[in-house]
Amino acid sequence: MPKFRDHSLIPAEAVRLAALGQLAAGPRPYGDLAIEVRRFASRMLGPSLDILGTSIELLRHEGLIKPVGPPTSPSHSLRAETAVELTPAGREALHELLTSRVRSPMSDLTRMVVALKLRFLDLLAPAEQRAQFEMLVELATAELARLADLRNQDGQGESALGDWLNQEITQTEERRAWYQRRLDAIAG
Repeated sequence: MPKFRDHSLIPAEAVRLAALGQLAAGPRPYGDLAIEVRRFASRMLGPSLDILGTSIELLRHEGLIKPVGPPTSPSHSLRAETAVELTPAGREALHELLTSRVRSPMSDLTRMVVALKLRFLDLLAPAEQRAQFEMLVELATAELARLADLRNQDGQGESALGDWLNQEITQTEERRAWYQRRLDAIAG
């Protein structure tokens, strides 16, 4: 599965995570799956050809999903009403996506990946859930250091940039505290 050098997810993997995670609950019609993935991605990022350009059909070609019922030719496209389900390789790929690192700094795409990981977190064992929250605490801590450094260099005083950076820092501190509370609840 393609990843950045630091083993974090590349943008196209967000669609894979969304689709495979949806199918973890059981088979569903291909058309419904495509609509749900598009809806989630659009609400998180707005319309994005970079993200939505990745075809769910590719998941079938890669052997991660398969039609339920009578076999279809690999050359035929899936119909909207055709139910699809995860294959064993699809379950393995989903697990790999759920346990992959999240890339810093926090961007809209990173927020979408975090949201998808949180949405499907219950598919992981408790130890893996803890590892994900540890990673998110670490990510928020790195983000805080980056924002504080930027504020110290360019956002001093009562400038609009300084005010905005203070707001970003406050939100990131709150996010880190929430991750830590979730981690403590799993560990406790």
